[in-house]
Amino acid sequence: MSSLPATSDIHALPAKRSLPDYLAEVCQTCTAFEQVTFAYLAWLEALLLTFHHNIPHAAKYAALHFAIAAAIAQLTRSAARSQNPALQFARCWYPLPLYIFFFEELQGLVHAIFPSWFDRWLIQFDYHLAGVHPSVYLAHLATPALNDAMQFAYMTYFLYLVILPAILYTQKNREAFWTVMTSTAIAHYSVYVIAILFPIESPYFALASLNPTPLKGGTFTATIELIEHFGRVHGAAFPSAHVAGSTVAILAARRYKPWLFWLCLPFFASMCVATVYGRYHYIADVLAGLAVGAAGWAAGQYLMNRHSALPNLTL
Repeated sequence: MSSLPATSDIHALPAKRSLPDYLAEVCQTCTAFEQVTFAYLAWLEALLLTFHHNIPHAAKYAALHFAIAAAIAQLTRSAARSQNPALQFARCWYPLPLYIFFFEELQGLVHAIFPSWFDRWLIQFDYHLAGVHPSVYLAHLATPALNDAMQFAYMTYFLYLVILPAILYTQKNREAFWTVMTSTAIAHYSVYVIAILFPIESPYFALASLNPTPLKGGTFTATIELIEHFGRVHGAAFPSAHVAGSTVAILAARRYKPWLFWLCLPFFASMCVATVYGRYHYIADVLAGLAVGAAGWAAGQYLMNRHSALPNLTL
């Protein structure tokens, strides 16, 4: 695997740079993760340009995406030129808030192409598969204790994004760390693209008339309700981003930390059930999330074998 230019070589570059030279240096310091992220940003900009008449504040979205790309470019360049621990930490961990931001902005982009919802197709799929509407059927089993357990399982998604990368980061396993990050990015961005091409609003909205009783529980239910109050996205349910991102984590754990895989596997299975139980997703969303996550893991490993897959950092 080829490495990036040594930090000492970058320091030796002239202080004053032309724009082409600056861009060339940025290209040298941007690696597999950034290549995937810039590709997604380019897709978003093309979407905004083509369907701007369907997107309120399209120009603001375009400007914000350009600013994000510029910030990423500057961060990767600065981290390659510096040994500052805080800067290098930011270089490694900035992907996590990026996933959340891109998911939240789907609220305003989900109808960029199609003005209506396509839930009827997934409702039919689930009914033909299970013989019932799964979230409606599971509501008959609801108790405050079970509701809280399911909401806890649903929340474990956020741990999957952090636990394995944190272990690999602490152990300075650079290749494994960036393979997980790149694979997770591919899985999430694939989910976001599909969510725009195939808008689904979820059973919480589409089957609200059949699920009139809210799920009441304890601490974990209250926590999820608080998160959903400020961060619920109407749409972007297919495929499940929870399942796709967690699938990357569970497959990566199986390769790098088998003990963690066996520890997390029951929680991962419970989370998949919880996405349907909590009315966030159809079974079809879960199955698609598993497929997208597995494909993201495979694609991430492939990209990491290409030139400039790793950043030039101490990690």
